[in-house]
Amino acid sequence: MITIFGLEGIPIIKAGDDLGEIIVRAAERMGVGIEDGDVVVVTQKIVSKAEGRLINLDEVRPSSFAEEVARSSGKDPRHVEVILRETHRIVKMRGHVLIMETRHGFVCANAGVDLSNVGGGEASLLPEDPDESARRIRRRIMELTGKDIAVIITDTWGRPWRLGQVDFAIGVAGMKPLKDYRGEKDPFGYELTVTNIAVADELAAAAELAKGKLSGIPAVIIRGYEYPKGDGRAKDMNRQQEDDLFR
Repeated sequence: MITIFGLEGIPIIKAGDDLGEIIVRAAERMGVGIEDGDVVVVTQKIVSKAEGRLINLDEVRPSSFAEEVARSSGKDPRHVEVILRETHRIVKMRGHVLIMETRHGFVCANAGVDLSNVGGGEASLLPEDPDESARRIRRRIMELTGKDIAVIITDTWGRPWRLGQVDFAIGVAGMKPLKDYRGEKDPFGYELTVTNIAVADELAAAAELAKGKLSGIPAVIIRGYEYPKGDGRAKDMNRQQEDDLFR
């Protein structure tokens, strides 16, 4: 049986905070601890805060292009400038919607630059290397507990052709993000040829049900799921441009 524990009592995170220790202590206070095989799921926002990935908008000077985009989108030109700095490629801009490909290879709104759940006048950026961030958190938790775990860092994105947002895995450590069923046979003997499940994304979405956007719970423990173990990366789930029918 899969159980999800939302970790309560995690304080407001500041640059330099030890997220691994904070998560372990929160789990201990709740009486759930950390066990072998747990998946620790952490929101991108607290990772970015701990890594100092916040920018003061008062220190941003918008370019002429950012000013132009701001006029058509209704966004703060300083916000737009930060988005453009974090963008590898503009995918689509229409009205207030700016869909960008980040330097990580993610395709998402605003290149992951977010104004929510940070101090007024600040914007949060995605971690420089979310997979490395996940590895650091995993190493620290394992150092403190001796338990073999996986870590997923999540961010919330919209989806083409579907309403609503879903949490996705942007950083992974201690597990393979994909579970490949190709070559296996279903109960009727049919050999699967394309089924490759994005289990890291599914765990990220499940964790969001325990975190929520307004509950102040930025990390959860998923217990009881037998994830595919190995040295995986979230970036392994990025579809290459030559394989993408829509780019």
